[in-house]
Amino acid sequence: MTTDFIEPTIDWAHLAPIIAVLGAGVLGVLVEAFVPARSRRVVQLVVTALGIAAALTAVVVLWPGVQESGGVRIVGGTVLVDPFALAVQAILLVLGIFSLLLFADRSSGDDAFAPAAAAVPGSAYEDLARAQGVRQTEAFPLLLCSLGGMMIFASTSNLLMMFVALEVLSLPLYVLSALARRRRLLSQEAGFKYFLLGAFASAIFLFGVALMYGATASVDLAEIRMSIARGDETAVGGLLMVGLIMVIVGILFKVGAAPFHVWVPDVYKGAPTPVSAFMAACTKAAAFGALVRIVVVVAPTLGIQSAALAQGFEVALWIVAILSMLVGTLVAIPQTDMKRMLGYSAIAHTGFILIGVVGLFLSADIRGFSGLGVRSTLFYLLAYGVATLGAFAAITLVRETTAAPVLATTAGAGVDGGTAELGGEERQEDVRESTPILGEATHMAQWAGLGRRSPWLAAAYSLFLLSLAGIPLTGGFIAKYTSFQAGIASGATWLAVIGVLTSVVAVFFYVRIIVLFYFTTPDEESTDHAPVKVLGMGGPAGVTVVVCAVAVIFLGVFPSPVLDLVAQAAKFVP
Repeated sequence: MTTDFIEPTIDWAHLAPIIAVLGAGVLGVLVEAFVPARSRRVVQLVVTALGIAAALTAVVVLWPGVQESGGVRIVGGTVLVDPFALAVQAILLVLGIFSLLLFADRSSGDDAFAPAAAAVPGSAYEDLARAQGVRQTEAFPLLLCSLGGMMIFASTSNLLMMFVALEVLSLPLYVLSALARRRRLLSQEAGFKYFLLGAFASAIFLFGVALMYGATASVDLAEIRMSIARGDETAVGGLLMVGLIMVIVGILFKVGAAPFHVWVPDVYKGAPTPVSAFMAACTKAAAFGALVRIVVVVAPTLGIQSAALAQGFEVALWIVAILSMLVGTLVAIPQTDMKRMLGYSAIAHTGFILIGVVGLFLSADIRGFSGLGVRSTLFYLLAYGVATLGAFAAITLVRETTAAPVLATTAGAGVDGGTAELGGEERQEDVRESTPILGEATHMAQWAGLGRRSPWLAAAYSLFLLSLAGIPLTGGFIAKYTSFQAGIASGATWLAVIGVLTSVVAVFFYVRIIVLFYFTTPDEESTDHAPVKVLGMGGPAGVTVVVCAVAVIFLGVFPSPVLDLVAQAAKFVP
């Protein structure tokens, strides 16, 4: 007996954004293999920038047609190209451009990545690699691969494809988290912790997919929805509910929601700052894109056959949202490290975004849903991502230095004064500096008096903090307003009230940093922390700070164009 193979029809044009990013990632791997070391970094930057730019252009070109048609299913129905998917992809690509600028920044004289990632921290091998000017340019294709996985993650209704996308976006991040040039042990700990907990989360997600398949005989969200709507006995039982919760738990781990948040502050602190920024902004956007799709497609049908299932799902979302807001806000107050503070801030903002998701669930039924939840979620992801990337970019410009000027070892010079090579790499450049610049000055005491040292940087960072606090005339205010509005409109008034109260408390730990900038005198005689040097804003990180500051003001003062665009994105392929 023979079976004729039916070749699937693939609409390559609608896959153009994903192909551009992943294709550039594959090309970046080939660059690592064939381009000489001297030219490799420049080529990688060009390839990465062109890949992201081409993908963003493709999204813009596809938008009118997809908006008119409502979207299409491609690749055997596993990938969806609808207005919501394109909106999430556009947000990811915009934030990806800023992330690339941070990856490329060398304002301190070098990039943020270790010269020899596999070397034992502090070993002679690592010192030799640093002296010879070895570069880890593999970070750029890893960035592209992770970004491509994020784009697929928010653009599929097939749970197996979603799991593959989850791994594609996660594996590069595990590696990148362990590549910090400074504080190597802390970075490797962050990478290992993220990998270990991420593996557990992926296993939980996959187990949930298996249970949902056992309950409905399908891994496609649309078919699962129809199975529940038909009233199949197994589809509305506890097996489906447990599977759905496990799938969502795997996603909530990626967004850093409490009680699945324990990795966030440690990984944000230990990872290279550009990687922390990329994770904080882009991973959250991709994971919330997938979560919203599940809530829109599957969750509304839970109440058709069993009101208890729908109520249980609602209660679970309430608990996670409240815990995230409380844990993120209250634990952020005593923090003394800038990156850990931003980590707990990310947890709190996850709770604020979940208010819009809860509103989306409560307003949805089998006939449709309110667009307020989708609009608030997408706008919040953009406003939060811009402010967070700007804050991390500012952190990269405040650096520790040695107490006394020293002369750095000439690149390529061995301990005996002769030249040396490492792994066949030729020396790339001489590195001479009178006061070597070390890692970021992340302890808050080191930021005292920043308003006098660098008024423009202090003003920009203060603006990002005010946006994260939700102060009017910033993008963060509009984001929180729309999220609370979606919650109140759907009946989750008390959840919105809790959000308002925790926002008020959060203002304290944001404003105290601004007070530190302008009303605290730095202790020049203190020996508790290394001296600090504020770098110039002429490099890629400085550009990121300026552009993000302008974007925060624009989103706060003129939000209507963006709100109108994201409102049009509230269309899903069933």
